[in-house]
Amino acid sequence: MSLLSRRDALARLSAMLALPLVEWPQLADDPLHGTIAQYQAGRLRGEYTALDITRRALERCRTGGVATRAIDLLAETALAEARASDARVRQRALRGPLDGVPLFAKSIYDLEGTATSASSAEWARLFPTPVKRDAIEVERLRAAGAVLLGKTAADDFAYRGNGTSSHTGQVLNPYDPAGRKTPGGSSAGSAVAVASGLAFCALGTDDGGSNRIPAQFTGVVGMKPTFGRVPRSGVIPTWPVLDTHGPLARTVADAALMLDAIAGYDSDDALSLPGAWQRGQLGALDAHALRDARLGFVEVHAPRAQMTTECLALLDAALLDCTKAGAIVEAFTPSVDRTNYREQFAAAATARGDVAPNANSPASTANALRRYFERQGVNANEAIRHGLAAYRAFYDVLPADWDTMEPLTRVAYERDPAAVSFLQSRASVVAALASSMKTRRIDVMIYPTMPFAAPDATSPWPDVRTPLGYGNWLGLPEVSVPAGYGSDGLPACNLSFVGLPGSDARVLAYAHAYEQASRRFRMPAAR
Repeated sequence: MSLLSRRDALARLSAMLALPLVEWPQLADDPLHGTIAQYQAGRLRGEYTALDITRRALERCRTGGVATRAIDLLAETALAEARASDARVRQRALRGPLDGVPLFAKSIYDLEGTATSASSAEWARLFPTPVKRDAIEVERLRAAGAVLLGKTAADDFAYRGNGTSSHTGQVLNPYDPAGRKTPGGSSAGSAVAVASGLAFCALGTDDGGSNRIPAQFTGVVGMKPTFGRVPRSGVIPTWPVLDTHGPLARTVADAALMLDAIAGYDSDDALSLPGAWQRGQLGALDAHALRDARLGFVEVHAPRAQMTTECLALLDAALLDCTKAGAIVEAFTPSVDRTNYREQFAAAATARGDVAPNANSPASTANALRRYFERQGVNANEAIRHGLAAYRAFYDVLPADWDTMEPLTRVAYERDPAAVSFLQSRASVVAALASSMKTRRIDVMIYPTMPFAAPDATSPWPDVRTPLGYGNWLGLPEVSVPAGYGSDGLPACNLSFVGLPGSDARVLAYAHAYEQASRRFRMPAAR
Protein backbone atom coordinates (compact mmCIF):
# COMPACT_ATOMS: atom_id res chain seq x y z
CA MET A 1 0.00 0.00 0.00
CA SER A 2 2.85 2.39 0.77
CA LEU A 3 4.21 1.87 -2.76
CA LEU A 4 1.19 3.54 -4.38
CA SER A 5 1.77 7.02 -5.76
CA ARG A 6 -0.29 9.85 -4.32
CA ARG A 7 -2.35 10.09 -7.51
CA ASP A 8 -2.90 6.33 -7.75
CA ALA A 9 -3.97 6.19 -4.14
CA LEU A 10 -6.43 9.03 -4.67
CA ALA A 11 -7.86 7.41 -7.79
CA ARG A 12 -8.20 4.07 -6.00
CA LEU A 13 -9.94 5.67 -3.05
CA SER A 14 -12.25 7.63 -5.35
CA ALA A 15 -13.34 4.40 -7.00
CA MET A 16 -13.69 2.52 -3.71
CA LEU A 17 -15.71 5.19 -1.91
CA ALA A 18 -17.27 7.08 -4.86
CA LEU A 19 -15.38 10.21 -3.79
CA PRO A 20 -14.84 13.15 -6.13
CA LEU A 21 -11.18 13.37 -7.12
CA VAL A 22 -10.23 16.94 -6.25
CA GLU A 23 -6.68 18.29 -6.28
CA TRP A 24 -5.70 21.81 -5.35
CA PRO A 25 -2.52 23.39 -6.71
CA GLN A 26 0.44 23.85 -4.38
CA LEU A 27 -1.19 21.93 -1.58
CA ALA A 28 0.51 22.14 1.79
CA ASP A 29 1.97 18.92 3.08
CA ASP A 30 -0.29 19.13 6.13
CA PRO A 31 -3.26 16.75 5.63
CA LEU A 32 -5.52 19.03 7.70
CA HIS A 33 -5.06 21.73 5.04
CA GLY A 34 -6.19 19.49 2.19
CA THR A 35 -9.42 17.82 1.17
CA ILE A 36 -11.09 14.75 2.61
CA ALA A 37 -10.22 12.79 -0.53
CA GLN A 38 -6.55 13.69 -0.23
CA TYR A 39 -6.54 12.86 3.47
CA GLN A 40 -8.04 9.45 2.84
CA ALA A 41 -5.54 8.82 0.03
CA GLY A 42 -2.70 9.47 2.44
CA ARG A 43 -4.15 6.97 4.87
CA LEU A 44 -4.49 4.44 2.06
CA ARG A 45 -0.80 4.86 1.24
CA GLY A 46 0.13 4.45 4.89
CA GLU A 47 1.63 7.95 5.17
CA TYR A 48 -0.23 8.62 8.42
CA THR A 49 -3.15 7.29 10.42
CA ALA A 50 -6.40 8.83 11.59
CA LEU A 51 -4.93 8.71 15.08
CA ASP A 52 -1.91 10.76 13.95
CA ILE A 53 -4.04 13.46 12.38
CA THR A 54 -6.63 13.49 15.17
CA ARG A 55 -3.86 14.08 17.70
CA ARG A 56 -2.54 16.90 15.53
CA ALA A 57 -6.02 18.40 15.23
CA LEU A 58 -6.61 18.26 18.99
CA GLU A 59 -3.25 19.90 19.67
CA ARG A 60 -4.13 22.70 17.25
CA CYS A 61 -7.46 23.11 18.98
CA ARG A 62 -5.65 23.57 22.30
CA THR A 63 -3.43 26.27 20.80
CA GLY A 64 -4.89 28.03 17.75
CA GLY A 65 -8.45 27.03 18.62
CA VAL A 66 -8.10 28.49 22.08
CA ALA A 67 -6.42 31.62 20.69
CA THR A 68 -9.37 32.30 18.37
CA ARG A 69 -11.93 31.13 20.99
CA ALA A 70 -13.41 28.83 18.37
CA ILE A 71 -13.79 25.82 20.68
CA ASP A 72 -16.70 25.16 23.03
CA LEU A 73 -15.37 21.80 24.24
CA LEU A 74 -13.23 18.88 23.09
CA ALA A 75 -14.58 15.33 23.18
CA GLU A 76 -12.77 12.66 25.19
CA THR A 77 -13.84 10.02 22.66
CA ALA A 78 -12.00 11.44 19.62
CA LEU A 79 -8.82 9.37 19.92
CA ALA A 80 -10.75 6.14 20.45
CA GLU A 81 -12.85 6.87 17.37
CA ALA A 82 -9.68 7.48 15.34
CA ARG A 83 -8.17 4.18 16.51
CA ALA A 84 -11.35 2.35 15.54
CA SER A 85 -11.22 3.88 12.07
CA ASP A 86 -7.59 2.85 11.64
CA ALA A 87 -8.58 -0.71 12.48
CA ARG A 88 -11.21 -0.56 9.73
CA VAL A 89 -8.53 0.60 7.26
CA ARG A 90 -6.45 -2.46 8.10
CA GLN A 91 -9.51 -4.63 7.64
CA ARG A 92 -10.41 -2.86 4.35
CA ALA A 93 -13.79 -2.14 5.91
CA LEU A 94 -14.11 1.64 5.78
CA ARG A 95 -17.72 2.77 6.18
CA GLY A 96 -17.46 5.55 3.63
CA PRO A 97 -15.63 8.77 2.78
CA LEU A 98 -16.01 10.30 6.25
CA ASP A 99 -14.55 7.31 8.09
CA GLY A 100 -11.73 8.60 10.31
CA VAL A 101 -12.25 12.24 9.28
CA PRO A 102 -11.92 14.83 12.11
CA LEU A 103 -15.08 16.97 12.28
CA PHE A 104 -16.85 19.34 14.67
CA ALA A 105 -20.43 19.91 15.80
CA LYS A 106 -21.78 23.27 16.99
CA SER A 107 -22.33 24.11 20.65
CA ILE A 108 -26.14 23.76 20.45
CA TYR A 109 -25.82 20.10 19.37
CA ASP A 110 -26.14 17.24 21.84
CA LEU A 111 -22.98 15.14 21.92
CA GLU A 112 -23.31 12.05 24.08
CA GLY A 113 -21.16 12.23 27.20
CA THR A 114 -20.82 16.02 27.15
CA ALA A 115 -22.92 18.88 28.47
CA THR A 116 -24.67 21.10 25.93
CA SER A 117 -23.72 24.70 26.69
CA ALA A 118 -25.46 26.44 23.76
CA SER A 119 -22.49 28.86 24.12
CA SER A 120 -24.42 30.43 27.01
CA ALA A 121 -22.70 30.83 30.37
CA GLU A 122 -26.05 30.68 32.16
CA TRP A 123 -27.29 27.60 30.26
CA ALA A 124 -23.98 25.85 30.95
CA ARG A 125 -24.43 26.60 34.65
CA LEU A 126 -28.04 25.39 34.65
CA PHE A 127 -27.42 22.19 32.67
CA PRO A 128 -23.96 20.83 33.60
CA THR A 129 -24.96 17.16 33.30
CA PRO A 130 -23.65 15.32 30.21
CA VAL A 131 -26.41 14.27 27.82
CA LYS A 132 -27.00 10.59 27.14
CA ARG A 133 -27.85 10.77 23.45
CA ASP A 134 -26.34 12.29 20.32
CA ALA A 135 -28.17 14.72 18.10
CA ILE A 136 -29.35 12.89 14.96
CA GLU A 137 -26.69 14.56 12.79
CA VAL A 138 -23.94 13.57 15.20
CA GLU A 139 -25.38 10.07 15.35
CA ARG A 140 -25.25 9.81 11.58
CA LEU A 141 -21.70 11.14 11.41
CA ARG A 142 -20.60 8.56 13.96
CA ALA A 143 -22.33 5.85 11.94
CA ALA A 144 -20.30 7.04 8.95
CA GLY A 145 -17.13 6.51 10.99
CA ALA A 146 -16.29 10.19 11.51
CA VAL A 147 -14.15 11.40 14.39
CA LEU A 148 -16.05 13.99 16.45
CA LEU A 149 -13.43 16.34 17.89
CA GLY A 150 -15.98 18.18 20.00
CA LYS A 151 -18.10 21.29 19.66
CA THR A 152 -17.46 24.80 18.38
CA ALA A 153 -18.38 28.13 19.93
CA ALA A 154 -21.27 30.24 18.66
CA ASP A 155 -23.43 33.17 19.64
CA ASP A 156 -25.56 32.38 22.70
CA PHE A 157 -28.33 30.00 21.61
CA ALA A 158 -27.30 30.62 17.96
CA TYR A 159 -29.31 33.81 18.13
CA ARG A 160 -27.08 36.49 16.59
CA GLY A 161 -24.55 36.78 13.77
CA ASN A 162 -21.40 38.06 15.48
CA GLY A 163 -19.77 35.03 17.13
CA THR A 164 -20.18 36.43 20.64
CA SER A 165 -20.50 33.76 23.34
CA SER A 166 -21.10 34.58 26.99
CA HIS A 167 -19.59 31.16 27.77
CA THR A 168 -16.28 31.23 25.87
CA GLY A 169 -15.96 34.83 24.67
CA GLN A 170 -15.84 36.58 21.30
CA VAL A 171 -14.71 34.24 18.52
CA LEU A 172 -11.90 35.89 16.56
CA ASN A 173 -11.52 36.08 12.80
CA PRO A 174 -8.35 34.09 11.96
CA TYR A 175 -7.54 36.42 9.06
CA ASP A 176 -7.39 39.51 11.27
CA PRO A 177 -4.16 39.67 13.32
CA ALA A 178 -5.49 42.74 15.12
CA GLY A 179 -8.39 40.71 16.51
CA ARG A 180 -11.03 43.31 15.68
CA LYS A 181 -13.04 41.91 12.77
CA THR A 182 -16.04 39.68 13.40
CA PRO A 183 -15.93 36.13 12.04
CA GLY A 184 -19.71 36.33 11.64
CA GLY A 185 -22.15 33.97 13.28
CA SER A 186 -23.85 32.33 14.75
CA SER A 187 -21.79 29.35 13.47
CA ALA A 188 -18.60 31.32 14.11
CA GLY A 189 -16.50 28.61 15.72
CA SER A 190 -17.42 26.09 13.05
CA ALA A 191 -16.29 28.44 10.27
CA VAL A 192 -13.09 29.42 12.09
CA ALA A 193 -12.21 25.80 12.89
CA VAL A 194 -12.56 24.86 9.24
CA ALA A 195 -10.70 27.91 7.89
CA SER A 196 -7.84 27.36 10.33
CA GLY A 197 -7.35 23.67 9.56
CA LEU A 198 -8.55 22.38 12.92
CA ALA A 199 -10.98 20.05 11.12
CA PHE A 200 -12.17 19.28 7.60
CA CYS A 201 -15.81 20.21 8.14
CA ALA A 202 -18.13 21.36 10.89
CA LEU A 203 -21.86 21.34 11.49
CA GLY A 204 -23.70 24.63 11.53
CA THR A 205 -27.25 25.95 11.67
CA ASP A 206 -28.91 28.74 9.72
CA ASP A 207 -32.12 30.67 10.52
CA GLY A 208 -31.18 33.90 8.80
CA GLY A 209 -27.59 33.52 7.67
CA SER A 210 -25.84 31.74 10.55
CA ASN A 211 -23.87 29.47 8.18
CA ARG A 212 -23.52 31.89 5.30
CA ILE A 213 -22.42 34.99 7.26
CA PRO A 214 -19.36 33.30 8.80
CA ALA A 215 -18.69 31.53 5.50
CA GLN A 216 -18.21 34.92 3.84
CA PHE A 217 -16.40 36.62 6.72
CA THR A 218 -13.91 33.73 7.09
CA GLY A 219 -13.73 32.81 3.39
CA VAL A 220 -15.00 29.22 3.54
CA VAL A 221 -17.85 27.25 1.98
CA GLY A 222 -21.13 27.44 3.86
CA MET A 223 -24.31 25.65 2.87
CA LYS A 224 -27.94 26.12 3.78
CA PRO A 225 -29.66 23.06 2.26
CA THR A 226 -33.28 22.82 1.24
CA PHE A 227 -35.48 23.34 4.30
CA GLY A 228 -36.18 19.95 5.88
CA ARG A 229 -33.33 18.18 4.09
CA VAL A 230 -31.50 17.73 7.41
CA PRO A 231 -33.50 16.92 10.57
CA ARG A 232 -32.83 19.01 13.68
CA SER A 233 -33.47 16.35 16.36
CA GLY A 234 -31.26 16.70 19.43
CA VAL A 235 -30.28 20.32 18.79
CA ILE A 236 -31.39 23.23 20.98
CA PRO A 237 -34.15 24.78 18.86
CA THR A 238 -34.50 28.20 17.33
CA TRP A 239 -37.32 28.97 14.84
CA PRO A 240 -38.70 25.62 13.57
CA VAL A 241 -40.01 26.89 10.20
CA LEU A 242 -36.70 28.63 9.38
CA ASP A 243 -33.99 26.58 11.07
CA THR A 244 -31.87 24.75 8.50
CA HIS A 245 -28.76 22.72 9.31
CA GLY A 246 -25.80 22.16 7.03
CA PRO A 247 -22.03 21.98 6.63
CA LEU A 248 -19.16 24.42 6.65
CA ALA A 249 -16.01 23.29 4.85
CA ARG A 250 -13.02 24.55 2.90
CA THR A 251 -14.27 22.96 -0.33
CA VAL A 252 -17.66 22.31 -1.88
CA ALA A 253 -16.77 18.64 -2.33
CA ASP A 254 -16.17 18.21 1.40
CA ALA A 255 -19.38 20.07 2.24
CA ALA A 256 -21.26 17.72 -0.10
CA LEU A 257 -19.81 14.68 1.65
CA MET A 258 -20.93 15.94 5.05
CA LEU A 259 -24.41 16.84 3.81
CA ASP A 260 -24.77 13.43 2.20
CA ALA A 261 -24.10 11.78 5.57
CA ILE A 262 -26.52 13.87 7.66
CA ALA A 263 -29.48 14.28 5.25
CA GLY A 264 -32.67 12.26 5.42
CA TYR A 265 -35.98 12.05 7.28
CA ASP A 266 -36.15 11.57 11.05
CA SER A 267 -39.44 10.96 12.83
CA ASP A 268 -38.42 13.19 15.75
CA ASP A 269 -38.50 16.21 13.42
CA ALA A 270 -41.93 16.42 11.85
CA LEU A 271 -40.77 19.05 9.35
CA SER A 272 -37.92 16.97 7.94
CA LEU A 273 -38.54 15.92 4.35
CA PRO A 274 -40.25 12.51 4.10
CA GLY A 275 -38.85 9.64 2.12
CA ALA A 276 -35.60 7.71 2.15
CA TRP A 277 -32.36 9.56 1.41
CA GLN A 278 -30.10 7.75 -1.03
CA ARG A 279 -26.58 8.01 0.34
CA GLY A 280 -23.86 8.77 -2.18
CA GLN A 281 -25.91 10.95 -4.50
CA LEU A 282 -23.93 14.12 -3.68
CA GLY A 283 -20.45 12.63 -4.00
CA ALA A 284 -19.83 12.88 -7.74
CA LEU A 285 -19.21 16.53 -8.61
CA ASP A 286 -18.17 17.63 -12.10
CA ALA A 287 -15.65 20.46 -12.47
CA HIS A 288 -17.26 21.26 -15.84
CA ALA A 289 -20.86 21.44 -14.60
CA LEU A 290 -21.16 25.15 -15.47
CA ARG A 291 -20.85 24.54 -19.20
CA ASP A 292 -24.09 25.86 -20.76
CA ALA A 293 -25.65 26.37 -17.32
CA ARG A 294 -28.00 29.35 -17.20
CA LEU A 295 -27.28 31.47 -14.14
CA GLY A 296 -29.63 34.29 -13.20
CA PHE A 297 -27.79 37.16 -11.53
CA VAL A 298 -30.30 38.81 -9.18
CA GLU A 299 -29.26 42.43 -9.39
CA VAL A 300 -31.45 43.65 -6.54
CA HIS A 301 -29.48 41.34 -4.23
CA ALA A 302 -26.29 43.19 -5.16
CA PRO A 303 -26.88 46.84 -4.12
CA ARG A 304 -23.98 48.28 -6.12
CA ALA A 305 -24.51 51.83 -4.90
CA GLN A 306 -23.91 50.66 -1.32
CA MET A 307 -21.03 48.27 -2.02
CA THR A 308 -17.37 49.23 -1.84
CA THR A 309 -15.27 49.40 -4.97
CA GLU A 310 -13.27 46.44 -3.70
CA CYS A 311 -16.32 44.24 -3.11
CA LEU A 312 -17.73 45.18 -6.52
CA ALA A 313 -14.46 44.24 -8.22
CA LEU A 314 -14.46 40.84 -6.53
CA LEU A 315 -18.10 40.26 -7.43
CA ASP A 316 -17.53 41.16 -11.07
CA ALA A 317 -14.47 38.88 -11.16
CA ALA A 318 -16.60 36.03 -9.77
CA LEU A 319 -19.24 36.55 -12.45
CA LEU A 320 -16.49 36.53 -15.08
CA ASP A 321 -15.12 33.28 -13.63
CA CYS A 322 -18.56 31.72 -14.11
CA THR A 323 -18.65 32.88 -17.72
CA LYS A 324 -15.14 31.57 -18.38
CA ALA A 325 -16.27 28.22 -16.96
CA GLY A 326 -18.93 28.06 -19.68
CA ALA A 327 -21.98 29.44 -17.89
CA ILE A 328 -24.48 31.83 -19.43
CA VAL A 329 -24.84 34.64 -16.88
CA GLU A 330 -27.69 37.07 -17.37
CA ALA A 331 -29.55 39.60 -15.27
CA PHE A 332 -32.63 38.10 -13.66
CA THR A 333 -35.54 39.79 -11.92
CA PRO A 334 -37.42 37.04 -10.08
CA SER A 335 -41.06 37.39 -9.14
CA VAL A 336 -40.01 37.34 -5.50
CA ASP A 337 -36.82 38.86 -4.11
CA ARG A 338 -35.42 40.31 -0.91
CA THR A 339 -37.53 43.46 -1.25
CA ASN A 340 -40.98 41.84 -1.40
CA TYR A 341 -40.93 38.30 -0.03
CA ARG A 342 -42.49 39.15 3.34
CA GLU A 343 -45.35 41.01 1.67
CA GLN A 344 -45.93 38.06 -0.67
CA PHE A 345 -46.16 35.66 2.28
CA ALA A 346 -48.76 37.87 3.94
CA ALA A 347 -50.71 38.32 0.67
CA ALA A 348 -50.84 34.58 0.09
CA ALA A 349 -52.30 34.06 3.57
CA THR A 350 -54.85 36.81 3.02
CA ALA A 351 -55.92 35.25 -0.27
CA ARG A 352 -56.49 31.95 1.55
CA GLY A 353 -58.41 33.66 4.33
CA ASP A 354 -55.83 32.26 6.71
CA VAL A 355 -54.25 33.50 9.92
CA ALA A 356 -51.14 35.65 9.55
CA PRO A 357 -48.03 33.58 8.85
CA ASN A 358 -45.46 33.85 11.62
CA ALA A 359 -41.88 32.66 11.18
CA ASN A 360 -41.26 33.38 14.87
CA SER A 361 -44.37 31.79 16.30
CA PRO A 362 -44.03 31.35 20.09
CA ALA A 363 -45.92 28.06 20.05
CA SER A 364 -43.60 26.50 17.49
CA THR A 365 -40.45 27.33 19.42
CA ALA A 366 -42.02 26.34 22.73
CA ASN A 367 -43.00 22.95 21.34
CA ALA A 368 -39.57 22.43 19.79
CA LEU A 369 -38.00 23.07 23.19
CA ARG A 370 -40.28 20.45 24.75
CA ARG A 371 -39.35 17.92 22.06
CA TYR A 372 -35.66 18.65 22.61
CA PHE A 373 -35.85 17.73 26.29
CA GLU A 374 -38.22 14.80 25.75
CA ARG A 375 -35.71 13.29 23.35
CA GLN A 376 -33.11 13.48 26.11
CA GLY A 377 -35.34 11.37 28.33
CA VAL A 378 -35.63 13.98 31.08
CA ASN A 379 -38.70 15.59 32.62
CA ALA A 380 -39.43 18.19 29.95
CA ASN A 381 -41.61 20.41 32.16
CA GLU A 382 -38.96 20.63 34.85
CA ALA A 383 -36.17 21.24 32.33
CA ILE A 384 -38.04 23.97 30.46
CA ARG A 385 -38.97 25.77 33.67
CA HIS A 386 -35.38 25.47 34.85
CA GLY A 387 -33.94 27.05 31.71
CA LEU A 388 -36.78 29.31 30.56
CA ALA A 389 -35.40 32.61 31.81
CA ALA A 390 -31.99 32.00 30.20
CA TYR A 391 -33.54 30.88 26.91
CA ARG A 392 -36.16 33.62 26.90
CA ALA A 393 -33.44 36.26 27.29
CA PHE A 394 -32.96 35.68 23.55
CA TYR A 395 -36.23 34.12 22.37
CA ASP A 396 -38.34 36.74 24.09
CA VAL A 397 -41.49 35.99 22.07
CA LEU A 398 -42.02 33.21 24.61
CA PRO A 399 -44.14 34.04 27.65
CA ALA A 400 -42.31 34.49 30.93
CA ASP A 401 -45.22 33.09 32.92
CA TRP A 402 -45.13 29.28 33.14
CA ASP A 403 -48.91 28.90 33.23
CA THR A 404 -49.04 30.63 29.85
CA MET A 405 -45.92 28.94 28.49
CA GLU A 406 -46.78 25.34 29.39
CA PRO A 407 -49.83 24.97 27.09
CA LEU A 408 -47.83 26.42 24.19
CA THR A 409 -45.21 23.69 24.58
CA ARG A 410 -47.89 21.10 23.77
CA VAL A 411 -48.95 22.64 20.44
CA ALA A 412 -47.11 20.50 17.86
CA TYR A 413 -45.17 22.87 15.64
CA GLU A 414 -46.39 21.11 12.50
CA ARG A 415 -49.97 21.95 13.59
CA ASP A 416 -49.44 25.44 15.02
CA PRO A 417 -51.82 27.62 12.93
CA ALA A 418 -49.34 30.48 12.47
CA ALA A 419 -46.59 28.05 11.43
CA VAL A 420 -48.87 26.10 9.11
CA SER A 421 -49.95 29.36 7.49
CA PHE A 422 -46.29 30.25 7.02
CA LEU A 423 -45.53 26.92 5.36
CA GLN A 424 -48.53 27.21 3.06
CA SER A 425 -47.49 30.72 2.06
CA ARG A 426 -43.98 29.42 1.42
CA ALA A 427 -45.38 26.88 -1.03
CA SER A 428 -47.27 29.60 -2.91
CA VAL A 429 -44.36 32.02 -3.06
CA VAL A 430 -41.89 29.32 -4.13
CA ALA A 431 -44.29 28.25 -6.88
CA ALA A 432 -44.27 31.83 -8.21
CA LEU A 433 -40.47 31.91 -8.08
CA ALA A 434 -40.28 28.58 -9.90
CA SER A 435 -42.58 29.91 -12.61
CA SER A 436 -40.43 33.01 -13.19
CA MET A 437 -37.26 30.88 -13.32
CA LYS A 438 -38.88 28.52 -15.80
CA THR A 439 -40.05 31.38 -18.00
CA ARG A 440 -36.53 32.77 -18.20
CA ARG A 441 -34.98 29.27 -18.35
CA ILE A 442 -32.86 30.01 -15.28
CA ASP A 443 -31.21 26.96 -13.71
CA VAL A 444 -29.86 28.62 -10.58
CA MET A 445 -29.73 32.15 -9.17
CA ILE A 446 -26.44 33.77 -8.17
CA TYR A 447 -25.65 36.85 -6.10
CA PRO A 448 -23.21 37.96 -3.41
CA THR A 449 -23.82 36.15 -0.14
CA MET A 450 -23.50 39.52 1.59
CA PRO A 451 -22.75 42.88 -0.02
CA PHE A 452 -20.04 43.87 2.46
CA ALA A 453 -16.96 42.48 4.19
CA ALA A 454 -16.57 41.75 7.90
CA PRO A 455 -17.07 44.80 10.15
CA ASP A 456 -15.49 45.18 13.57
CA ALA A 457 -17.04 42.82 16.08
CA THR A 458 -17.89 45.75 18.37
CA SER A 459 -19.24 48.09 15.68
CA PRO A 460 -22.69 48.34 14.09
CA TRP A 461 -23.02 46.58 10.76
CA PRO A 462 -23.49 48.60 7.57
CA ASP A 463 -27.08 49.66 6.98
CA VAL A 464 -27.40 47.49 3.87
CA ARG A 465 -30.16 44.93 3.37
CA THR A 466 -28.95 41.44 2.52
CA PRO A 467 -30.75 38.50 0.86
CA LEU A 468 -30.01 36.16 3.79
CA GLY A 469 -33.54 36.02 5.22
CA TYR A 470 -34.99 35.57 1.74
CA GLY A 471 -33.36 32.15 1.43
CA ASN A 472 -34.59 31.01 4.85
CA TRP A 473 -38.17 32.13 4.36
CA LEU A 474 -38.41 30.38 0.98
CA GLY A 475 -36.48 27.30 2.15
CA LEU A 476 -34.05 27.49 -0.78
CA PRO A 477 -30.78 25.53 -0.98
CA GLU A 478 -27.80 27.87 -1.11
CA VAL A 479 -24.06 27.29 -1.31
CA SER A 480 -21.78 30.21 -0.45
CA VAL A 481 -18.32 29.96 -2.05
CA PRO A 482 -15.24 32.15 -1.47
CA ALA A 483 -14.79 34.80 -4.17
CA GLY A 484 -11.74 36.73 -3.00
CA TYR A 485 -9.91 38.85 -0.46
CA GLY A 486 -9.57 42.54 0.22
CA SER A 487 -6.39 44.59 0.27
CA ASP A 488 -6.25 43.99 4.03
CA GLY A 489 -5.98 40.24 3.43
CA LEU A 490 -9.42 39.47 4.85
CA PRO A 491 -12.12 37.58 2.94
CA ALA A 492 -14.28 40.20 1.26
CA CYS A 493 -16.81 38.41 -0.96
CA ASN A 494 -18.54 35.06 -1.38
CA LEU A 495 -20.72 34.10 -4.32
CA SER A 496 -23.97 32.28 -3.55
CA PHE A 497 -25.52 29.65 -5.80
CA VAL A 498 -29.23 29.43 -4.98
CA GLY A 499 -31.78 26.99 -6.36
CA LEU A 500 -35.36 25.88 -5.88
CA PRO A 501 -36.18 23.50 -3.01
CA GLY A 502 -34.89 20.03 -3.78
CA SER A 503 -32.10 21.19 -6.10
CA ASP A 504 -29.31 20.68 -3.55
CA ALA A 505 -27.29 18.47 -5.89
CA ARG A 506 -27.47 21.03 -8.69
CA VAL A 507 -26.39 24.02 -6.60
CA LEU A 508 -23.53 21.95 -5.18
CA ALA A 509 -22.45 20.94 -8.67
CA TYR A 510 -22.45 24.52 -9.96
CA ALA A 511 -20.74 25.83 -6.82
CA HIS A 512 -18.06 23.15 -7.17
CA ALA A 513 -17.45 24.00 -10.81
CA TYR A 514 -17.12 27.69 -9.94
CA GLU A 515 -14.75 26.88 -7.09
CA GLN A 516 -12.55 24.76 -9.34
CA ALA A 517 -12.46 27.52 -11.96
CA SER A 518 -11.70 30.33 -9.47
CA ARG A 519 -9.73 28.65 -6.63
CA ARG A 520 -10.05 31.62 -4.29
CA PHE A 521 -9.61 29.97 -0.88
CA ARG A 522 -6.36 30.41 1.02
CA MET A 523 -5.47 29.46 4.57
CA PRO A 524 -5.04 32.15 7.23
CA ALA A 525 -1.67 32.55 8.91
CA ALA A 526 -1.23 30.18 11.84
CA ARG A 527 -1.78 31.60 15.32
